[in-house]
Amino acid sequence: MARAIWTGVITFGLATLPVGLFTATEDHTVHFHQLQRDTADRIRNRRVNERTGKEVSGGDIVKGYELAEGEYIVVEPDELDQIAPGRSQTIDITDFVDLDAIEPVYFDRTYYIAPRGKEYTKVYELLRAALEESDKAGIATFVMRGKQYLTALRAEERLLVLQTLHWADEVRDPGKELPELPSRRKGKGKELTLAIQLVDALSAPWEPGRYHDTYEEKVRELVQAKAEGQEIAVAEEAPQATNVIDLMSVLQSSLDQARGQETDAEPGPTKKAPARKTARKPAATAAKRPAAHKAPPKTARTTAKARQRSTGKGGLRQLSKAELYQRATEQGIEGRSKMSREQLVNALSRAGRRRKKSAA
Repeated sequence: MARAIWTGVITFGLATLPVGLFTATEDHTVHFHQLQRDTADRIRNRRVNERTGKEVSGGDIVKGYELAEGEYIVVEPDELDQIAPGRSQTIDITDFVDLDAIEPVYFDRTYYIAPRGKEYTKVYELLRAALEESDKAGIATFVMRGKQYLTALRAEERLLVLQTLHWADEVRDPGKELPELPSRRKGKGKELTLAIQLVDALSAPWEPGRYHDTYEEKVRELVQAKAEGQEIAVAEEAPQATNVIDLMSVLQSSLDQARGQETDAEPGPTKKAPARKTARKPAATAAKRPAAHKAPPKTARTTAKARQRSTGKGGLRQLSKAELYQRATEQGIEGRSKMSREQLVNALSRAGRRRKKSAA
């Protein structure tokens, strides 16, 4: 079990909640040592006086703030300690703000917060539920390891989460920093309509486990391949920028590909895929059917036929990847998170055939 990296209390109004702070993330980066080429000798960093070239011990090193070239104000370590904020034991919520009002650029690191004892779980859950229901975040400052942090306390499904925020003067103004920014579009042109349709076709439910750091995976594969004396795979070249003149055709081809259509099909409005709610009705209708000698209601027969059409490959290819993934989830198809759109179509088609055989 993880250990708290900070303990203290959260205060909101006159209520006080003892809590512990836990790291929410961990680093999975592959780390390398520095070696001298053609040897196994480690390279070490040393503190060296740049004028004399001699190594300097830590006790002889002080901090200097440069006023002008070669002119410094020297600050001793104990002078910094005297003005340091110390170890605060309080996360004092001063404001509650709309969570969606905090721009993503302000968020920094994430920490989990837990109550320090079962006797505090009621107050903990009360604060969590209040933040969840109001869709607010509690803004507070606190001190950890000699540094003061601006934070946002927000609610997740079962716990409170503390996110450190950048101070306002740490966030750069994009209008001043970026060389080129387009003007905002007004109205919907054909290009924007196609772009929105493409976004919709490629939409999928947010499942973090579906995404992997492929670069780190390739680094590990590279190390393994070199250890086994195998050849190294060469990475693909980056695609070229899209020509603005060809933008419409590129968007249409992308949309056709996302929907599983032929890229040379005639451009035009695409029929909307059947809603999943309609596709799920046959099962519910079947449970309410009368005795076998009576014909099922017309609506049930019609829905069943629609379901049969939608589970065939032709019908499946009309669905977006998000809809295909949803159906795969409902049917418990394994490995769906790593499947391409075409693989999802094939897997759902096979599952449909198996159901028909079972029914027969």
